[in-house]
Amino acid sequence: MSYDYSDLTARMDKTIETFRKELGSLRTGRASAGLLDQIRVDFYGTLSPINQVATIAVPESRTLSVQVWDKSMVKQVEKAILDSDLGLTPTVDGDSMRIHLPELNEERRRELTKIAAKYAETARIAIRNVRRDEIDEIKKLEKDSEISKDEAHSFTQGVQKHTDEHIKKIDDLLSAKEKDIMTV
Repeated sequence: MSYDYSDLTARMDKTIETFRKELGSLRTGRASAGLLDQIRVDFYGTLSPINQVATIAVPESRTLSVQVWDKSMVKQVEKAILDSDLGLTPTVDGDSMRIHLPELNEERRRELTKIAAKYAETARIAIRNVRRDEIDEIKKLEKDSEISKDEAHSFTQGVQKHTDEHIKKIDDLLSAKEKDIMTV
C-alpha cells in the first residue's frame, strides 16, 4: 500500500504561501503594493482588505499611492493605515492619499526582523500541526488494522520528510527577508 501525501503537501504549501504574504507586508525600505495587503478597512460594518476598497500603486520607489473608490471611505482607509503596525502616515488629498516611506533606522529594522521571526514561528507551528494531524491519521489506520506497523512507520517517516522540507522553506524565506530588511 502506498500513502497519499497530496493533502499533507497542499496544507503545508498553503501555510508557506500565507507566510510569504505576511513577509510581503513587512516594509523593507522600498515601496510595494503588497505592503498594505494585511490592512483591513471597516467598509460599512465589514472588515475588508484595503485592496477591495482602493487601488494601490507605486508611483516612485519610496512612495505608495492609494486611490479610494468611494470618497466617503477615505477617513476609514486613512485610519486603518494609521492603526496598522507598519508605522506609515498617509497624506490625504481628496479621494486619494500618498504614503512616503521614510528610511528605516536600525531600531525599526530590528523590530521588523523580530516581527518576521514571529511570523516564521507561527508558520512552523502550523506545519507541525499538519504533521500531527497526519500522524494521528496514520496511527488510526494502524489501530484499525488497515496498515501494518512497518507501513505506519514508513508513512510517518514520509510525513516527517515533508515536514522537514517545508520547515526549511520557511527558514530560507525568513533568512532572505531578514537580509533584505537589514541591508541598508
